[in-house]
Amino acid sequence: MNKKEIWRLVFILFLGQLVSFSLAVSSFIASYIASTGIDTPLTQSFFTYLTLSLVLGSIFLYRRCKPLVPWYWYLALGFVDVQGNYLYVKAYQYSSITSVTLLDCWTIPWVMILTWFVLQTRYSLWQFVGAAISVVGLALVLLSDDKTSSNDGKKPLLGDALVIGCTFFYAMSNVGEEFFAKRRNLFEVLTMLGVFGALISACEIYIFERKNLESVQWSPTVISLYIGYAAVSFLFYILYPFILKMSGSALFNLSLLTSDMWAVVIRIFFYHQQVNWLYYLAFSIVAIGLIIYSLNEKSSATATTIEDEEAADLHEPLSPENEVNSVT
Repeated sequence: MNKKEIWRLVFILFLGQLVSFSLAVSSFIASYIASTGIDTPLTQSFFTYLTLSLVLGSIFLYRRCKPLVPWYWYLALGFVDVQGNYLYVKAYQYSSITSVTLLDCWTIPWVMILTWFVLQTRYSLWQFVGAAISVVGLALVLLSDDKTSSNDGKKPLLGDALVIGCTFFYAMSNVGEEFFAKRRNLFEVLTMLGVFGALISACEIYIFERKNLESVQWSPTVISLYIGYAAVSFLFYILYPFILKMSGSALFNLSLLTSDMWAVVIRIFFYHQQVNWLYYLAFSIVAIGLIIYSLNEKSSATATTIEDEEAADLHEPLSPENEVNSVT
């Protein structure tokens, strides 16, 4: 490995930990907001989508880009992503930060199932073994929460169920992003995700969350929490696609494991709560499963394919006939 490759690896590792830290911070903020009695998960996600649409949308308009995918596909993508974020943030009303952050690894089995049928992706036996081991570890999280379900009047198993539900929506969103990114431009996908995510969130806030939002006692601290959540979530949305392109999802999945350990630190030192020993066992098993899965993943070939197809999209305009064929 030459010096250039070493620095590239260091840079990728730095980005991975930056994404991991941003995920841990957003989880802490969501957990802290929930602990104050504020229940506005749609509003929290709305500001993230609004930031994406304003920042990326401005660049999109400045470049005078034209969407290459029909709007209704992005509407569907925005809808499933909004539901995923809603369930993820809502889970903090009932479960602990450690359980929520580790259980979001359920996204991997869902993604494998969806990509198998939708994108015709084929996985090796060892990847299935790795995913199965991770699921065993995640089951231990449910067992750990079942033993502590009477603490603080919370309903950790309900929170866990919400997280598992959110991972299914996240999986659909991830597969949709991969589908469009491989055939179009990742910048366009993120821009339209922000635009339609903000529109869908605003509609759902008006229908389902208006009363909760009106009851919020706004203060500089509360406003700062909402701004902070939007900022770190925006950072996560912007950075994680680049890691996927530069190194594939292997290093990305392993990097996110450190966010789970940050969650343990936050729970122990900030909330002064003890972590059940089953959680550490679950974390170890999930880590082993992810390592097995990642070592057998053909990430480099996927990343190269994405880069080549995106480069072609940037330089070669598509005919209407090709455009229709690519999204059907």
